[in-house]
Amino acid sequence: MNRVFPVFLILFLAAACDNRTASQTEEKEEGLQALNADSLAQNIRTLSADDFMGRKPFTEGEKKTIDFLQQKFSQLGLEPGNNGSFLQEVPMVNIETTADSVMQVQAPGGTFTLRGLHDYVLWTERTDPQVTLNQDDVVFAGYGVVAPEYNWNDYAGVDVKGKIVMVMVNDPGYGVDSALFKGDTMTYYGRWTYKFEEAARQGAKACIIIHKTKPASYPFTVVQNNWNGSRLRLNDQRQYCTAVGWVSEEAAAKLLQAAGQDTTLYAKANQRGFVAQPLPLKLSTTIRVKTTYNKTYNVIAKIPGASKPDECIIYTAHWDHLGIGKPDEKGDSIYNGALDNASGTAGLIELARAFKSLEQAPARTIVFLAVTAEEQGLWGSAYYAQNPVFPVSKTVANINMDGLNLLGKAKDLIIVGKGQSDLEDSLENAADQLERKVTFETHPEAGYYYRSDHFNFAKVGIPALYTARGIEIEGKDAGYGKKADEDYRAQHYHR
Repeated sequence: MNRVFPVFLILFLAAACDNRTASQTEEKEEGLQALNADSLAQNIRTLSADDFMGRKPFTEGEKKTIDFLQQKFSQLGLEPGNNGSFLQEVPMVNIETTADSVMQVQAPGGTFTLRGLHDYVLWTERTDPQVTLNQDDVVFAGYGVVAPEYNWNDYAGVDVKGKIVMVMVNDPGYGVDSALFKGDTMTYYGRWTYKFEEAARQGAKACIIIHKTKPASYPFTVVQNNWNGSRLRLNDQRQYCTAVGWVSEEAAAKLLQAAGQDTTLYAKANQRGFVAQPLPLKLSTTIRVKTTYNKTYNVIAKIPGASKPDECIIYTAHWDHLGIGKPDEKGDSIYNGALDNASGTAGLIELARAFKSLEQAPARTIVFLAVTAEEQGLWGSAYYAQNPVFPVSKTVANINMDGLNLLGKAKDLIIVGKGQSDLEDSLENAADQLERKVTFETHPEAGYYYRSDHFNFAKVGIPALYTARGIEIEGKDAGYGKKADEDYRAQHYHR
C-alpha cells in the first residue's frame, strides 16, 4: 500500500477538522483503517485496461472513465461537486494533423530535406484547414525567454514577426552557469509550453525547440509520439503560432552547419546580452488539419464541511492519458497510463473512502477533483482555475497526485518544487508522525513542478502541494528506487 495516503490524511485531517485535540488520534486511525489496498489495485487495473482505450478526451475511453468515476463517487456517498452535477464542462478543440513527410531546407550551399518523425516533429495549435511554411526565414533565439526579473530577453533587438524561431530547451545557464536563473533548477521559462507561448506573443510564425535528452528530461521518442496524431487545447481566443514542434539534436546541428554556424552558438546563448541570430535558411513544409469542437469533463465530488463548509481543500488527479497512437515495437497502440495517472485517479477514490468513513465530517469541505486533458497541456485544471466551482479565496489548499508509489513501502516522501508552499512544513510534521522523512526532488532541472495540475492552482494563489514517490524502498538496495525511476523515464514514460 502506498504510504503517501496516511501522510496526506494526517496532514489534512488536522487542517480540515475543528480543533478537537482529544479525538484527533482516533479520527486519524479511523480514516486510515478505511484505506483498501485491494480496491486501489483493482481500480488501477480497471482504469488502465485496454477497453478504456488510454482514456483520451473526446473518445469512448473518456465516456467510460467519467462514468466509472461518477459511479464510484456516488457509491461512496459523496455529493456532486458542481451544483448538483459531478461534471464540469471544459470546452476544447481537437486538432488532428497530417504533416508532410519531409521539410525542405534552402541554405546557401544548396537544398536538402529533413525527415519528419526521424529529424523533427511538427504540429499546429491553429484550426486552419492547412498551415504552411513556405520558404520562411529562421532565427536562432537562444532559449526563447523574456524574463524581466532575471534581466533577460532573448528577443531584444530582433524582429521575428512571421519568421521561424529555433530555441533551446530548459533555462539559460542550464549545466554551464549556476548564476543564471536558478542554475540547474528549471523555472517555468524552461518549459516547452512557455516557449511556444512567448514565440506567439513575439509574432513568430513557428517555434521549433532543439531537443536534448538531459535538459528535456525525456528522450526524443516522447515527442515523436505526437507525430501525425491529434492534440487538444482549450477552445479560446489566444494567439497561437502557425506551427510548433521539436527538432532532434543531430538535425539541429545539421541546420546550424548549413547556415555557416556550429553548436558553439549554444554557449553564446548562455551569455548575458546574447543577441538572437538570423540564420540564412528557409524552411518549407505543409500540415493538413482536421478540427473537432467538443466538450470534455472534469469530475468533481465533495464531502460538505461540518462547520466551515464555505472553505475547502481540493485533492486533484488527472484522469486522462494519451489514448490510442503510434504502435510500439510490439505493435501495441494503446497508451494505458497505469501509473500516469490511473494510480492517482484510483488514489482519489481511496481518499474519498477514507474521509467518508469518519464518524464526524471534517470542518472544511473536502473536494475530489479528477481533471481532464493534463497530458495535452494541463488544460482541465487550467479551465477550473479560471472557472472555479469553489471560490479561490476560500480554497485553502490543493494536493495533487500524479503517479503514486508502486515500488513498495518507502521510507521517504519527495516534495516537488522546493520552497513553493508553506504546506511543506505541515507535510514534514505529518511525515514525522509516521517516522518517514521528507526530501526534495533529485532532478529539479526537469521542471516537474510545472508539469502537473497543481501548477494552475498555484498560479491563481492557492497553496499547492505536489509530491513524488519515495526512492528509499524498504528491503531494497540503496539505489533501487532511483534506478527504477530512471528506467521508467527511459523505457515506459508515455509509451
